[in-house]
Amino acid sequence: MSRLSELLKYLKIPDTEQDILQAQRLFHGRGRAYEGLHHVTIDWLPPVLLITLFVPESIAEVELLANKLLFLLPCCKSVQLQHRYKLAGPIDTIKGESITRLIVNEANLQFNISLGEVRNTGLFLDMKNGRDWVQAHSRNKRVLNLFAYTCGFSVAAIAGGAKSVLNADMSSPALNVGRENHRLNQQSCEKVAFEKINIFKSFSRFKKRGPFDLLICDPPTFQKGSVDIARDYPKILKRLEGFMATKSTLLLCLNAPELGRDFLIRHMQELAPQYQLIEELKPPEAYVEAEGKGLKTLCFKAR
Repeated sequence: MSRLSELLKYLKIPDTEQDILQAQRLFHGRGRAYEGLHHVTIDWLPPVLLITLFVPESIAEVELLANKLLFLLPCCKSVQLQHRYKLAGPIDTIKGESITRLIVNEANLQFNISLGEVRNTGLFLDMKNGRDWVQAHSRNKRVLNLFAYTCGFSVAAIAGGAKSVLNADMSSPALNVGRENHRLNQQSCEKVAFEKINIFKSFSRFKKRGPFDLLICDPPTFQKGSVDIARDYPKILKRLEGFMATKSTLLLCLNAPELGRDFLIRHMQELAPQYQLIEELKPPEAYVEAEGKGLKTLCFKAR
């Protein structure tokens, strides 16, 4: 029997005018902290509520949940359902308007969101605290943003006064959205470069373009034919000395459930001992993890 409606008691519904305007996760079942609900997440992308299922559920149960969510968030104009258990991750509109493109707010920044076109929306909400950290630590820094995706970190870095940012990713469409995200925030791209490259074949290019003061590395866990992060992360760490400045800072992210924070710490001690761990960032409050398999974000600084 479905337990979808039970998740309502765990929801943190935004209750202030400012909070209601912010993109955020409202329920994170993937952390396995809530019995029987590990297959569902709920995101608030104003004015859209996005329910994501990793295992099929009865449409009647989903519609019942949607009605209850609309009662709790009457400003919602659309409730949508993503089927992540399907390869393309299709999205259906369950209630309200069919909205496929929108702009969301996160703190003082804005980002483009796409629904129903690709599996991911264009903004990973679990990295909100990481973007806040970058904005607070990027003034006058030369920033290298690896696996840049839609350049959320780059937008945060420029907002924080970065001297320059180099965004590297293998996806031209994602980098194009990154350009639009900078324009959306009235940021000139004169200080920002976008390069479609294979990162693991581009260390000499980074050396030529560097040295960099701040590295942001947020790789996918696995992409067939290009990235296996358990195998490939050490390839980046052992080359840091070639393109990072003497007193540089690293923001290293890891979102592989099977790999813990010790994976990064151990490889840093072995391959880049000149850096010491200075801080660990936690994801937003909604991301409750029972087994420690969620996002790990560690900050290192050269000694």
